[in-house]
Amino acid sequence: MKLLNVDSNAKTVKGQAYGFLTGILYLAPASLSGRNVCPQATDACKASCLNLAGMGKFDSVQKSRIAKTKWFYNNRQTFFDQLCDEVEALVRKSKRMNLTPVVRLNGTSDLPWEAYNIGQNRNIFDIFPAIQAYDYTKVTKRALNFAKGNFQSNYHLTFSRSGENDDDVDTVRDAKGNVAAVYSIQAKADLLADKPNNVDGDLHDLRFLDPKGSWVMLKAKGPAIHDQSNFVIR
Repeated sequence: MKLLNVDSNAKTVKGQAYGFLTGILYLAPASLSGRNVCPQATDACKASCLNLAGMGKFDSVQKSRIAKTKWFYNNRQTFFDQLCDEVEALVRKSKRMNLTPVVRLNGTSDLPWEAYNIGQNRNIFDIFPAIQAYDYTKVTKRALNFAKGNFQSNYHLTFSRSGENDDDVDTVRDAKGNVAAVYSIQAKADLLADKPNNVDGDLHDLRFLDPKGSWVMLKAKGPAIHDQSNFVIR
């Protein structure tokens, strides 16, 4: 079973124009697999999750994501062996395409990859120190550690607004951390130029390119288009 999807959606494909090839891992979000991989997910977040967007609408894809998640929990060593093999394959493919490989491991999850010991007290980012990795997170402590520089040097985090964590958003912003929020298409268009640190998060998925202290504006996609909670800013 393959773990990484390489430039598998329209947004990550955009990264090629910036010189990057993205490998992304999609697990079964929240508790769909029987294991909670999104510890700070809200009901609105779950309802608006991109898990069912694009290829995610197919049962075979959902079964694959559940199987990957169970593999991670049931046999972590073989999971990481496979993941390392696929990162190496991504590096080779990137070289052939004259692109720089990057990895996003929380495509539809929010796991602390920096905390998982693969062997010899090393995590996946220690194994591949030259590979840039990046993710979104709703876990405030992780986002703050990154913003304050107390984090893995080749792993970039952007804090995600859920609609119920605005106090944490303010805390992360005070630490000059980057925050992403979801907007209706019209609200995003109206507000994008409002402040100099506003970033159009739909131009590409390469969040590590955003300046420190960025407010990343994402348009609502998939189920989020119909959200009527405070998750989507309208």
